[in-house]
Amino acid sequence: MRAKKAERGFTLLEVLVALAVFSLAALALLRLQGASLSTVARLDDKLLAAIVVQNVAVETQVMRPAPAFGRTTGEEQNGGRRWRWQREVSHTPDPSLQRIEIQVSGPDGSRLAETTIVRAAS
Repeated sequence: MRAKKAERGFTLLEVLVALAVFSLAALALLRLQGASLSTVARLDDKLLAAIVVQNVAVETQVMRPAPAFGRTTGEEQNGGRRWRWQREVSHTPDPSLQRIEIQVSGPDGSRLAETTIVRAAS
């Protein structure tokens, strides 16, 4: 009789508790995967915006004549997307130099990348 009692297996309650624990772990993993995917998408946006901001900075460095003081906006196509940029040219303590701040925004208007450069005011 004792041998039969030892071979009974799991009770229904034990199986239900095990399933509940497993389902909680699976839900946590799914939530983590969703968060990881949104983080990767955001990093992809930031990487492409950083490329756009560097492209605008290079174009600004090689412009002849130097860009006018004040704010300029524009759009660029990169990675199959449209990016809005804003460039603000201001004076520096040295009148022969310009300070240029460039910002790139995504479609929702959030600022994704920015840089500041200094160039000769020719």
